[in-house]
Amino acid sequence: MGLSDLFKAKKEESKEAGTKIDVPNHWLKCPSCNSMMYYKEVFSQSHICPKCNYHFRISAQERIEMLCDKDTFIEIDKDLRPIDPLEFVDKKSYKKRIQESEEKTGRASSVIAGEALVGGIEMQLVLFDFAFMGGSLGSVEGEKIVRAIDRAVAKKQTLVILSTSGGARMQESTFSLMQMAKTSAALNKLSEAKLPFISVLLDPTFGGVSASFAFLGDIIIAEPGAIIGFAGPRVIKQTIGADLPEGFQTAEFLLEHGLIDMVVHRKDLKQTLSDISKMLNPNYANQHLFYS
Repeated sequence: MGLSDLFKAKKEESKEAGTKIDVPNHWLKCPSCNSMMYYKEVFSQSHICPKCNYHFRISAQERIEMLCDKDTFIEIDKDLRPIDPLEFVDKKSYKKRIQESEEKTGRASSVIAGEALVGGIEMQLVLFDFAFMGGSLGSVEGEKIVRAIDRAVAKKQTLVILSTSGGARMQESTFSLMQMAKTSAALNKLSEAKLPFISVLLDPTFGGVSASFAFLGDIIIAEPGAIIGFAGPRVIKQTIGADLPEGFQTAEFLLEHGLIDMVVHRKDLKQTLSDISKMLNPNYANQHLFYS
């Protein structure tokens, strides 16, 4: 057997075994400043570029670990699952998309809801996971938010919703759009109980999420550089027929024009949420730790 035959045989064996050799990439390029950095350097800085302060996107689980006091997060309503009332099919069936997203994330919906201590303060947390169908808002996601609101009222706790979403889930049509009204109406319960709702806008936050509860917070916070809006700039330009200011959908632009209250560095977000809750929640002084 010649050398070429040997390589050919090895190639065939590899195909049959279905194996693939992946070369690990230990370097990251910052989308903002184009700097090349060793990945551990970025990870050690809470996934923030040490050169220009660009905030890389992180997973919902990583955000839970950054925000919550150690081992205090308890997920609730984990088993709520979407159904397919319209038997919707585009390039794929809705059931297939749900299945693929569940295999990808290990979760049944794009929302993670639960309670935890954040800087020693009890809170109800709702986090969107962009990896699950773009963090889209469906009937299950709306139900989880409403249940979190009810728990916050019952336990006299602060509600924090961290949004990153492409908007309402088209595969559920009107069922999805109704979640905008459902969640917005439910937030009135917090207002009546004089309990704070802190909305945190992450990159990106768009569509029906930004058009409903995400902009109804008593305090609206965004991460640096987060892109926030309703529709994309191309669609808006075509609609209004005018050129738009550069960066008009960034967190910094929205802060400058009074649409949000704060832009908070990722490393400071945990302490900021705790401090705001102490100031706005009239019951925090009487709270007791529900974790030993």
